Amino acid sequence: MTEQRNVKNDEADRRLFQHARELTPALYALSRVLRFQGMEEAGLWRLPPSELELMRYVHAEPGVTVSVLARELGLHASNVSATVRGLVNAGHLEREKDPNDGRVVRLKPTLKAEQGMALIENAWAEIFADALATLSDEQLAALVASVPALEALGGALRERRTNAAGRA
Repeated sequence: MTEQRNVKNDEADRRLFQHARELTPALYALSRVLRFQGMEEAGLWRLPPSELELMRYVHAEPGVTVSVLARELGLHASNVSATVRGLVNAGHLEREKDPNDGRVVRLKPTLKAEQGMALIENAWAEIFADALATLSDEQLAALVASVPALEALGGALRERRTNAAGRA
């Protein structure tokens, strides 16, 4: 009985791997198009990918620390610190001392950065809406229905990375 279960698990694992091989390039391509076209269409500065990812994270999690950013983005703390310095100097981020622990510095987006992110996200929505208009009703419904699954997948991937970082 155990051998049959292993065969089923092996087959399920192969199917999952095949699904992952199909999904990964498609999701990566979508991410790349949005990342670069959104800033261009919004008419904003063009940030390198690592800076944009950092800004998006701080935008989503204001008050984050450099160490958390480094862990969550999979970057070295020294690289994140250098990137943060540049973004502070450019007027995109603010550093604030933690009121409960003066040794801790928390990062927040500036008003300029908040406005810029809103423009980028609106540009992304326009790009996406134009592309969605080319899909069939069935394709559009399938994509909309997949949103909860994609959010869960993102959470699982973040948790996997966090767990891997904890073991390192």
